[in-house]
Amino acid sequence: MYNVLIIGLTWPEPLSTAAGTRMRQLIHFFLELKCQVTFASTGKDSPLSIDFEPLKVIARPILLNHDSFDEFIKDLRPDIVLFDRFLAEEQFGWRVAQFAPHALQILDTEDLHSLRHVRRKAFLSEKTFSVNDWLQDDMTKREMASIYRSDLSLIISTFEMELLTKVIKMPDDILMHLPFLLETIEKDIKSHWPSYETRQDFVFIGNGRHAPNIDAIAWLKDEIWPLIRQKLPDAQLRIYGAYLPDIVFRMHNPQERFLIYGQVENIGQELGMARVNLAPLRFGAGIKGKLSEAMISGTPNVTTPIGSEGMHDSLAWAGAIADTSEQLAEAAIRLYTNKSLWLEAQERGRTIINTLYDKKKLQANLRVRIEKIRNNLNEHRAHNFIGQMLTHQTMLSTKYLSKWIEAKNKNI
Repeated sequence: MYNVLIIGLTWPEPLSTAAGTRMRQLIHFFLELKCQVTFASTGKDSPLSIDFEPLKVIARPILLNHDSFDEFIKDLRPDIVLFDRFLAEEQFGWRVAQFAPHALQILDTEDLHSLRHVRRKAFLSEKTFSVNDWLQDDMTKREMASIYRSDLSLIISTFEMELLTKVIKMPDDILMHLPFLLETIEKDIKSHWPSYETRQDFVFIGNGRHAPNIDAIAWLKDEIWPLIRQKLPDAQLRIYGAYLPDIVFRMHNPQERFLIYGQVENIGQELGMARVNLAPLRFGAGIKGKLSEAMISGTPNVTTPIGSEGMHDSLAWAGAIADTSEQLAEAAIRLYTNKSLWLEAQERGRTIINTLYDKKKLQANLRVRIEKIRNNLNEHRAHNFIGQMLTHQTMLSTKYLSKWIEAKNKNI
């Protein structure tokens, strides 16, 4: 149907990151439309990177700040270019606009990186996050400019959609709320979930390259888990995640039943064996793959407002949401020991997935949106005046002329 080029910030790792899972979902969306998909990245692949060959996706390494990309995209002649995160759009968007001007440019934000960045700074400075601080940050300005330059931006969180439409006042026609694309949980799937009685222990899932996960593990070790152990001395906490650093492995303590396992191949299986999933996240953005995976496995979640943010709209949460160590521990103990409460939380998770993450409905909406914009691309772009302004390079001519002269004088 379409010739699609995806420019990835990294090579996707679906087994280790929610971002990798998200990219796999988008690739499958285009493949189901019978599109020819090419994935290109300046990054290096790893043993955990997705295997594109069985999918018949063309994988191409590309160079940053190199004109070889110009010939590559002119030869490819894509109908659609999807940028994986705003940094990829910053690096290659102007080249795409110049050498494939008729291609529909889509930005998949994954999450608002500027929001995650500013929240982390606030947390480390022991300050309360404020929207005003977010608005003033340089990364926010860069990310907002990237969204404006794109024909369509996919926003994964309802909270982030509200920030963009109500605070930034962005037009709806360049934004689309698109959460994870998940299969609905039918009754036959639910019937195969392990029962409350056959499950045991707590679990935490988190990639070690993601700062909120490292902080959450430390918080569990220092404050939350000791409170849970006082009431449930026989329970264990099993922690899984790719790329966990040595500082985390040194927390492994069988006597305290605090167990670090690292990378696991089938996270759904581990979640399905656990009775409660713990996710005490104190900063971050987007929506959390660890929480949706738990719901898919029928495992209730205990998390923070940051963890559940943008994931359940007005629906009741699939477990408990709390702020403090004491509240999180108490909620975890209640869920672990109260079967009726646990079953209610499990069913709430199923309702959230089936209502908000239905793959078929979301894919149909995305297809309609893409076709509508592609069929009226010039008109669509004409209505996005700020986007046109931000792509008009003459606005920056004096700056770059000055920088060129400065560099030239240094060489002389």
